[in-house]
Formats: sequence, structure tokens, C-alpha cells
Amino acid sequence: MKNIGLIGCGNIAETYFRSQEYFNNINFIACADINEVAAKDCAANYNIKAQTVEEILFNKDVDIILNLTIPQAHYEVSKKVLQAGKHVYCEKPMSLKFNEAKELFDLAQSNNLYLGNAPDTFLGGGGQLSKEIIDEGRIGNILTGNFIFAFPGVQTFHPNPESWFQKGGGPVIDMGPYFFTALVNLLGPAKNVRSRGKKFSDTRVYEAGPKKGKEFEVEMATSYMFDIEFMNGAIVQGFISFDVENHLRNHMELYGTKGSIIVPDPNMFGGPVKVSYKLGSDWEDLSVENMPLGKTNIINHSGRSNEAPKQSNYRGIGLSEMIYAIENKLKHKCNGELALHVLDMIESTMIAAEEKKEIELRSTCEQPQAFSEEKVKLLLKK
Repeated sequence: MKNIGLIGCGNIAETYFRSQEYFNNINFIACADINEVAAKDCAANYNIKAQTVEEILFNKDVDIILNLTIPQAHYEVSKKVLQAGKHVYCEKPMSLKFNEAKELFDLAQSNNLYLGNAPDTFLGGGGQLSKEIIDEGRIGNILTGNFIFAFPGVQTFHPNPESWFQKGGGPVIDMGPYFFTALVNLLGPAKNVRSRGKKFSDTRVYEAGPKKGKEFEVEMATSYMFDIEFMNGAIVQGFISFDVENHLRNHMELYGTKGSIIVPDPNMFGGPVKVSYKLGSDWEDLSVENMPLGKTNIINHSGRSNEAPKQSNYRGIGLSEMIYAIENKLKHKCNGELALHVLDMIESTMIAAEEKKEIELRSTCEQPQAFSEEKVKLLLKK
């Protein structure tokens, strides 16, 4: 078991601490935050040590740093961790810029360190059953498809939503990692992207917290429509938005030569997966409740009509699997190569919108291999 230090004690930290209940090799011993009060509160809540960022980087008892800072700080913090000689696992995205992320990847490689990156939701029951169906050729070769993630924006519930609407934020940075990683898991690496982005308002209103009712500035596009061509020839259309009040889709549909598949919400781990094989035939629901990373374990009170009230959330499996890979000298699932390619897709989508032209990707990666239930069970608490 490796000891983990946490940098960034914000909202998502609670989810990762909960992962200790599911996985047998996650052990937090220290935390740090530029806000010392937040670090001390986190340490008190979880019975670990509060330190400064500098102290935790050079804490000899810490083997891995979990980087949960805001996206604008991911590059700087992960670089410091790698320079300190520690493995790092970072929340999504890897960085805001491809060139910065490539620097992190090269730094980790040259120092023989593991660089892991969220999201790990593609390792869940929904993503893995979808992969099995596609890999086995049950719906033939995937030709095309579409997906959507859209809601009104984090200002509806978050007291400090500004970073989502400033340079370095936006809907593609925020939610693109889930959908792009899911697509690479199912179809392999991407080739190019075309895109269109739109900022519909220069300001937003805080809807929660002490600033409720006041306005803040919006610096970038809040809706993107785009299409991605993959190396296998498939073309998938996407829509990611902070401008939609209600809809009934938070999933992905892929269309093959023998049938179609509805991949469940890539932001979560569960199902069901839906398949249909003939024109006019009923959709068949395939449950993942019996899969170890598919079973429903949370109730979602977001109130959004497009989100299921019950879902599966096993965030932390990517960190757990990386720890196992370190100990057994294996390549981990949520690896830097995959995260770098996904970031390339994200940045290229935004560049394509700005420059109004097709953008060729600068990177590629191996398509992830299936995550077998036998390997999952090695990481689960009995």
C-alpha cells in the first residue's frame, strides 16, 4: 500500500476520501491547500495531517500526490510533484494546454514516475459493458454517433463558479474529459475535429452562496457543437453546453453496421447499456448492477431532469489501479498518454471553433484494454 498526500481540499476531495471505503490500497495520510483553513478542516474531518504545499511535497512518508486543485493550477502543481520525485494522480484535465501537458508527460517518463489522470469513469460497468459489446462486433463496425452534456452551469449550485467561465475554463474543459475518454475507450484515438463555439451572455448571476444575486463576468464560449473523426474512420458529433435548462439525454449513441448502442452517462459508472439490432426493433436494456463498478450506490439530488436520481459513483478506482500498477510495474489504465490525447482533443475542439477550420490532432495513444472483473476484485475491499 502506498501513502497518499492530497493537494487541494475543495468539494471533490470528499469523493476521493470515500473511495477508501471501496478500495483496499488507498491510504491518505496528509493534505495541503493554499487556504490553510481548508487544509486544517480537511485534516480534522479525516484524521490526517495538515501541511503546507511545500511540506507535503517533501514528506518522505508520502508516495503519491493526489492533485485536486482547480484546472488552472493542475500543470504547476503536478510539475512540482514530479520534480519532488513523487508519483502524481490529477483530477481532469491534465493541464489547460497541450504543450504543458506534454512537458509533464515527458518529465514523468524521464524520471520513471507514474502520471495518472482522471476521469476513471470509463472503467465503470457502463463503459466496460459497452466496450465488450463493441469489441465483440455485436453491432458491427461503428460508423457514426452523437453525444450530449448540457446544463445551465455550475453557478446554479457552486458559491465560487468564476473559474468555470474564465480563460482556462468552459464546458469542454469541464465535461469534455468524460466523453472524450469514453470515446477513446470505445473507438480508439481521434484524428481531427471541427467545431463551433458561442458565448451567449457576457455575465452570469450567482445563484448560491454569499454572493447570490450578484453578477460575474463570462470570458469564453459556453456552448460548443463539434464533430470528431477517429482513426478507425468513425465520425461522432458532440454538444457540450452551460446554456441548457432541461433535456432528457446525458449519454452517447453509436451507430454500427449491425445495430446501435446507447452508452450510459460517461460522467458516472453505471448503466443500463441499451442495444438495438434491427430497424424498428425494441431497445434491449442490459443492466450492470451485478458488475462490481456498476452497482447503484448513490442518490443524486441535483434536480436536473437529464440525470438519473440513482447512480453509480466509484471515483478513485483510477488512483487505486495506478497504485496497483506501481507496485507490480505495470502500465496503468488512466495513464498520461491517454490523458494527453484527451487534452489534445479538448484543446483542438476549442481551437477549431476559434479558427473556424478543421484541426488535426498532434498526438495519439493506445486504445485502453478491457478492465476485467477479476482485476477489479483485486482492488476491492472484501
